[in-house]
Amino acid sequence: MTVATTTTTGGPVDAPVSPPRIVRQRRMRPGLLGLAVLLVALGGLGSAFAVTSVRATGSYLAVARTVQVGATLSADDVLTVQVAGGQGLNPVPADRIGEVLGKRATVTLTPGTLLTMAQLTDKPLLGPGQQQISLGLKPAEVPAKRLRPGDKVLLLSTPGRDDAGDAPPTRFQATVIDMATPASNTVVLYLALNTKDVPAVVALASDGRIAVVLNAAA
Repeated sequence: MTVATTTTTGGPVDAPVSPPRIVRQRRMRPGLLGLAVLLVALGGLGSAFAVTSVRATGSYLAVARTVQVGATLSADDVLTVQVAGGQGLNPVPADRIGEVLGKRATVTLTPGTLLTMAQLTDKPLLGPGQQQISLGLKPAEVPAKRLRPGDKVLLLSTPGRDDAGDAPPTRFQATVIDMATPASNTVVLYLALNTKDVPAVVALASDGRIAVVLNAAA
């Protein structure tokens, strides 16, 4: 295609005109578009998780030093820690410290662990006419992998060397206060026992003639 133009001398001349260039638009591949959307979505989820974690951080009570079963909790026994998350742990918030001081420990409290209300009580661990004893047993002599405070157990005497084989065992009712494993082959049971039964049980335990049976779980 040509058009007429003029020169400086005033005469028309024919000159070629370049056709306009067509710029092609780049097409976005569907796969790349989907990947971009996925990355944006994952970034949003990550941000939401980070915000949720920060919001879940709070101040809670932890055990500062060992507290034995039945001991009264004091301000020196606890400290405040910052915990992020903690769902399902039910730790005691730091601002509720007034609710735990003066309560008794129902289990041995270990330093560095979070404190929960389930580990404390304002009731006496020993009922009227009861005393606390401890029994050292082998793991195979314990009727459950883990006995918990409040479990009801039955103590049975086992035959001695001079006892007749058909003699019925002596029975004693007891309640579990705590359980500890100071060594891999040793289990210590802390039991609440009727005061009148304590001498007989202690004598049988010293001879290794006590069997423990779980009657009812707490």
